[in-house]
Amino acid sequence: MFGYVVMNKPEIRFKDFDLYRSFYCGLCRELREKYGISGQITLTYDMTFVVVLLSALYEPPTQKGTTRCVIHPVCRQPVRKNAATEYGADMNVLLTYYKCMDDWEDEKKFAALGYGKILQRKNNRLSRRYPEKAEKIRKLLEKLSQMEKAGETDIDKMSGCFGQIMEEIFAWKKDAWEDSLRRMGFYLGKFIYILDAYDDVEKDVKNGNYNPFAEKYIMKGFDEQVRQLLIMMMAQTCREFEKLPIIKYTDILRNILYSGVWCRFETIARKRRKAGEKKHD
Repeated sequence: MFGYVVMNKPEIRFKDFDLYRSFYCGLCRELREKYGISGQITLTYDMTFVVVLLSALYEPPTQKGTTRCVIHPVCRQPVRKNAATEYGADMNVLLTYYKCMDDWEDEKKFAALGYGKILQRKNNRLSRRYPEKAEKIRKLLEKLSQMEKAGETDIDKMSGCFGQIMEEIFAWKKDAWEDSLRRMGFYLGKFIYILDAYDDVEKDVKNGNYNPFAEKYIMKGFDEQVRQLLIMMMAQTCREFEKLPIIKYTDILRNILYSGVWCRFETIARKRRKAGEKKHD
């Protein structure tokens, strides 16, 4: 359910793209150093966005350097790391572990079980470090799973539950910005859930898996209904973002929020239109 909070690369300046990549590589390096390769695999663009957002808001001291990796073995890549990077890495692993356990419980995916077992000791440490967050995320994923098993079709309820999970991730500290960050995370979480369901609906129906849109995706006007839902969620997300006193990295963050998140939707919608036209022909 991740990989939707991305850049619109053609619309970003080279220097801002390089800056974003340095945070991405920083998160990747942090995951590798703290959790090994099994942790590094959990890397997502979505959590990179969280790291850039929290870095822009709190402006923690940031270490700059360069690194080589398997993907870039020849040229050294710029890296930025700070306290927000460490927090993002922790949340990345925590979410991935509970998602693996959820996939095992719901669909008996042996790959998810195996990966979850690898992450279990790491998750135990994180649960001790973030007991309140870990427990809330676990309970919310359990609630989400129960609603899925019951066949709940109310997309507001389903996306709202995932939104609550994301608001826990966004609320790094208990301070003056917590409420805005929570609301921002909540609506962005709803956006991610709705877009993920829209993206997977045909595959889920074909495989007999749960999807809240299973009864609606063949109805006339379905794509436009989803678009309107996504617009409402992102409007609220951006509204909360603009309340925050952020000066640094604003071009990157606005590129993602106002443009990047829509790239995946347009790709999916275009694919559905072509499939519909082909079927009609």
